[in-house]
Amino acid sequence: VQLQASGGGLVQSGGSLRLSCVTSGRTFRNYAKGWFRQAPGKEREFVAAITWSSTGTYYADSVKGRFTISRDNDKNSVYLQMNSLKPEDTAVYYCASGGVAGTEAYLYNYWGPGTLVTVSS
Repeated sequence: VQLQASGGGLVQSGGSLRLSCVTSGRTFRNYAKGWFRQAPGKEREFVAAITWSSTGTYYADSVKGRFTISRDNDKNSVYLQMNSLKPEDTAVYYCASGGVAGTEAYLYNYWGPGTLVTVSS
């Protein structure tokens, strides 16, 4: 299983970005998907997660109301729409796949290499 995230870049505070993550190989279509991020000098933290059927979504308090996670199982893809970005959202964003949607990293078996999001003030 390989996950590849894309869509990161440099954006001004208040702007928007949309991250995408494509799964290839053995795709495990019924797996949950999650997004995590790691800022410089900080630990990796949960951002958002979605169940395989999209019936359940979960968000960190810091992004609730600004970020939206979605998925397209036909395209083996998961997305993270990020609006009203703040400088504190600057981090490497990782997509992950696992059997259960949740906020803990240990729930996810497969991880992509990450994509850098930089928000300037």
